[in-house]
Amino acid sequence: MTGQELKEIMETVLPDSVLQRAVDAAGFEQRERKRDALKLLRAMLASASSPAGGRQADIMRTYFENGAPRVARGSFYDWFGTPLEEVMDELSGISLAYAASQPKDLPGALGCVDDWLIVDSTTVRLHDHLKGVYPGTGDYAALKLHKTLSVGHGTLVAYHWSPAREHDSPHLVLDESWRGKGLLVDLGYASLQRLRDCQRFGVTIVMRLKENWKPKVQRIVHGDVSRTFLPGTALDVVLADDVLTLGNAIDADVTVGPERIPMRLCGVHVPERGYCFYLTNLSRSLGPRQVADIYRVRWEIELNNKLDKSSHRLDEIDARTPAAVHALIHATIIASVLVGLIVHRHNLAIANTTSTTRTQPPLHHGLVARMLATCAFRIADALDLHGAEADAAGEHLSAVIVHAGKDPNWRRKPSILDQFRGWKILPSSRPNRATQANRA
Repeated sequence: MTGQELKEIMETVLPDSVLQRAVDAAGFEQRERKRDALKLLRAMLASASSPAGGRQADIMRTYFENGAPRVARGSFYDWFGTPLEEVMDELSGISLAYAASQPKDLPGALGCVDDWLIVDSTTVRLHDHLKGVYPGTGDYAALKLHKTLSVGHGTLVAYHWSPAREHDSPHLVLDESWRGKGLLVDLGYASLQRLRDCQRFGVTIVMRLKENWKPKVQRIVHGDVSRTFLPGTALDVVLADDVLTLGNAIDADVTVGPERIPMRLCGVHVPERGYCFYLTNLSRSLGPRQVADIYRVRWEIELNNKLDKSSHRLDEIDARTPAAVHALIHATIIASVLVGLIVHRHNLAIANTTSTTRTQPPLHHGLVARMLATCAFRIADALDLHGAEADAAGEHLSAVIVHAGKDPNWRRKPSILDQFRGWKILPSSRPNRATQANRA
């Protein structure tokens, strides 16, 4: 990633015109000889994990530290009202639209659809003052943040929230906009209606088989079959009678539910978890193990949730009004999208090689987030520079972010998504302790 690309991302996702409206809406004012409010807000949004982002108290402390006129704590918190929330909502919309406009990276078997979308939710505990607005599943306040992550774009492309008490499944609605795309979800979204919607709107789906579902086997395409069976026999009966023996990969045509929805069932042995079954409508140009690998990509949304909570402080929202909560959630998502854009640009840049195996390390989202936290104010300052000085500052910052953001485990533990992209599992060049002991 070049310095010019870093500048383009920051200026597009955090445009001065919209940031200025946020400053005006919140009533921020700064002394001219000190860091102005525009830079403060840009730095806050660039890194929700730094002392300039996340919780309101940290924003206030950094605001005063940089020369702002002192006001009472209550007056400062009043700035986090509906006007600021609306501007932050606009900024998050800009970041999501920009992310969705980037070239897609869908290597190997992932290229069988227009894009793979992963849907999941994460729960955010809130102050007890908000129990009436966002009731949790117990006697506390919490909301669910529902996310849609694009595998091709490497970051979120949509999100919304609801009271934590509500179930996940109703918040995923398939329509014509999903046509040609792929869907990866866990069992919280498993329903027969969703399978019917996938058929109706031309959506490719890969999901785990729900335990209480009894798919009827119509045809066994691949697997160890000991004898013939009657088509329409339930899967558990076929396995119990040893008609179909576990051990190798299984591939069968099945029907699900009273309407006999036609699906494909794939079964593979997963290390440390035993045998796993998946329902899909993918064509048989992809084998059972490829189907299982595609489902494993769903873990990317879990990593995104971890990024937002551990690096962008999503779990540390202590605001007491809905408007302030919403503004801080938007700030977290914007920071998350910025990290995703930087990692995605880097992946695209190092993909232009003649070899199918990539030899340059990928970036680690968490490490990039930490570097953005470290460099947030320097990035904000650099965006005000011009000419050769701006180019030099941009190249320096991008080089630092890429160098410190490299995944240290890229040789021995690449993620399944990175393996699709061309990073192969390679033996570590560093001897382990057992080897060192034997040599001694």
